[in-house]
Amino acid sequence: VDVEGIEVIDGLFGFVGSYSIVGRRGLNVDVQSDSLCGLSKWKTRMNLVIPSAPRNQAEKLRELLKEPGILLMPCCFDPLSAKLVQRAGFQLTFMSGFSVAASKGLPDTGLLSYAEMRDQITEICAAVTIPLIADGDTGYGNAINVKRTVKGYSAAGAAGILIEDQVNPKRCGHTRGKSIVSRDEALSRVQAAVDARNEGSDIVIVARTDAAACESLEEAMIRAQMFYEIGAEITFVEAPTSIEDMQSVCKNTPGARLANCLEGGGDTPFLEPKILESMGYKIAAYPLSLVSASIKAMEQTLVALKNGDSNAVNQNIKTFPELREVVGFDSYYQEEDKYRL
Repeated sequence: VDVEGIEVIDGLFGFVGSYSIVGRRGLNVDVQSDSLCGLSKWKTRMNLVIPSAPRNQAEKLRELLKEPGILLMPCCFDPLSAKLVQRAGFQLTFMSGFSVAASKGLPDTGLLSYAEMRDQITEICAAVTIPLIADGDTGYGNAINVKRTVKGYSAAGAAGILIEDQVNPKRCGHTRGKSIVSRDEALSRVQAAVDARNEGSDIVIVARTDAAACESLEEAMIRAQMFYEIGAEITFVEAPTSIEDMQSVCKNTPGARLANCLEGGGDTPFLEPKILESMGYKIAAYPLSLVSASIKAMEQTLVALKNGDSNAVNQNIKTFPELREVVGFDSYYQEEDKYRL
């Protein structure tokens, strides 16, 4: 605690007295004031908590990347799914563009806007404390748009942002009809993202390339190498189609590598985390597990409701007390008691 900080407290409350630092985050203060809330003489011992500067989310993510082992990253799409990821003990999550679009009843074909995605980030980051990487797609325009997107995502609370090299409007990397921009334009996008980060919007840049499907695996690895050289911290070669291709990606690309573990029949082999780690991947992303599981559970419950099968309905759902706890009633009641008059 610096002297100026103490003087601010002194001036704010009108306290005079002796101060003694008792810990890194606390300050015990013996105070005496001629008048406080109408009392002629008031003396007490207070504990003023002066918190240290919190780490930002990008710093938290970078610390995770330095730790040994592979990071398992289930992908969320709204505050509730993000809370479930955190409650399950995962260290980070990813806001999947596919899943956000699906939650709005849309396909992942570039239909959502920058503002819609940024607002979703704001809501998710208000609900959890674990780092969130967010899908920035193509940056929603040219290089200037990319910078605006990076700054907006960072301000909304995202720890990381994914920027890719597809032609806009983009689409899911495991569906048909996608195409990529030139290597120079792809580098321009990533450079703009890096510049935005370096200008003060601290965020981890995840650079994705879809060149493996659109041109060649060799081109994809060249792009990933160049993305890393200009400042991307995580590289993501999308949709390698064999174990051999995945091994080649890990052998020939730098940085923390992300594997997209598309569930239910994507183009990339669906491998166990320990195998991905042995190859050299740092992050295993599971983009569809939560949204797909929720769709299946809702469909099963709707069938049971339609059939009038109340037993089947109850088997598919949480009890009401469990549901209240998940969405936050218990913690709300604790806060309510704390401030009850």
